[in-house]
Amino acid sequence: MAEKPKRTRGGLSDEALEIAQNLGDKSVSEPVLTGSVRAADIAVIVLTGVGAAFTDAGSVPLDIVHGVAILVASVFALAFFQAADAYQISVMRQGLSQFGRMAAGWTLVFAMFALLRTSTGLGSALEQSWLGAWYVLGLCALLILRLCVFRLVRHWMQSGHLERRAIIVGGGTAAAELIHDLEAQADNDIKICGIFDDRANDRSPPVVAGYPKLGNISALVEFARLARIDMLIVCIPLRAEQRVLQLLRKLWILPVDIRLSAHTDKVRFRNRGASFIGTVPFVDVVQRPITDWDMVAKRVFDLFFASLAILMLFPLMIAAAIAIRTDSKGPVIFRQKRYGFNNEIIEVLKFRSMYHEQSDPDAKKVVTKNDSRVTRVGRIIRKTSIDELPQLFNVLSGSLSLVGPRPHAVNAHTNETTWDEVVDGYFARHKVKPGVTGWAQINGWRGEVDTPEKIQKRVECDVYYIENWSILFDLQILLLTPFRLLNTENAY
Repeated sequence: MAEKPKRTRGGLSDEALEIAQNLGDKSVSEPVLTGSVRAADIAVIVLTGVGAAFTDAGSVPLDIVHGVAILVASVFALAFFQAADAYQISVMRQGLSQFGRMAAGWTLVFAMFALLRTSTGLGSALEQSWLGAWYVLGLCALLILRLCVFRLVRHWMQSGHLERRAIIVGGGTAAAELIHDLEAQADNDIKICGIFDDRANDRSPPVVAGYPKLGNISALVEFARLARIDMLIVCIPLRAEQRVLQLLRKLWILPVDIRLSAHTDKVRFRNRGASFIGTVPFVDVVQRPITDWDMVAKRVFDLFFASLAILMLFPLMIAAAIAIRTDSKGPVIFRQKRYGFNNEIIEVLKFRSMYHEQSDPDAKKVVTKNDSRVTRVGRIIRKTSIDELPQLFNVLSGSLSLVGPRPHAVNAHTNETTWDEVVDGYFARHKVKPGVTGWAQINGWRGEVDTPEKIQKRVECDVYYIENWSILFDLQILLLTPFRLLNTENAY
């Protein structure tokens, strides 16, 4: 009789756990990479245009006409490079092809200048020596830049930093056909990490197209978090529509893209966008929130406003620390384990508001009104939310965001029931980084959580925030927070 696979963390088998742990973090976003290359191209064009004025061949004083020429060249060069697919990852990892496209695009820019000068007289004030020097400098610099890009992209492709990690949900013949179709794509950047299926081996083989079945759907949730999976591809026959819907209810809490393979393209879901991997069509069911440039923008927002807040509130934090130390014995800072992004455990900083010997880092007992464990100073800083200010340093370190779902204690509960058992889909709030303030707090849901309705309302606000996020939404919440703190009815 075959030995059953040993189960470990979160129901994962030893094989699944080993695969998950061997998959290092992916650090390169394709949109950020291509956007950065565009920015580098513009910088090269501008700098070589300026530099051409200081060469022996083109020693000319720069004026507004030259500035307009540099601006026009930047715009048209990007358009020509885009038309030549020079910003496609598949092209960036090719040497000669990439260089030829860049040289052709740059040459077209100066051909356009020549045409304008001869046909309309526009640009006749531009010196031929300057244009010639700029063309040569620009071409050399662009090709050197693309050589660096080529080496970086090739390295990142080999190391897995530019691949998209995917899990196939559902096995059998349908999964085998999909895998073969994906592997047949010339520019495929999908790395299949395994297959998960609730069906037994007699209906879903343990190995499909060379990929092992690593467990059931419950194990998939834990695996996706450990391995930092980017995409779930649901590959289940049309006749199992209800099964697909049940799966999506379990999987939507993960911070990943969820796509239905072409085998389910006629299932009666509400309208969704379509996408392709090569020529293989998919239906986009769930999009991962706050990715790529949005992530960069949110991080810049956090660093700027958190730094500004620390500078402005530093005297208040010093005063609070002195008051806490004078009022009772113990450390000024209280540390507590809470849920962070993707269910990771993070350590959140707060000013200590309880007597040190009665502190509750495991959140076994919720703080209630007139709680005897809270110090005199603690009551003041809790009501005014001054106790939360050290979390600004969590923002700088990257474990928190300024705005997001509030981080809850790992063992947070209501009526002896943990909150993930109270609210269906509770862990969906962890699809983004938690925040110092959030939409739930703006809507009055702060303080003691003593009924299931209160945690339900918080989660509803958190999910609304995730689905409607924007930088302006973050700014709105940030600006409203001081005014909402004036309502201290539920803060104690």
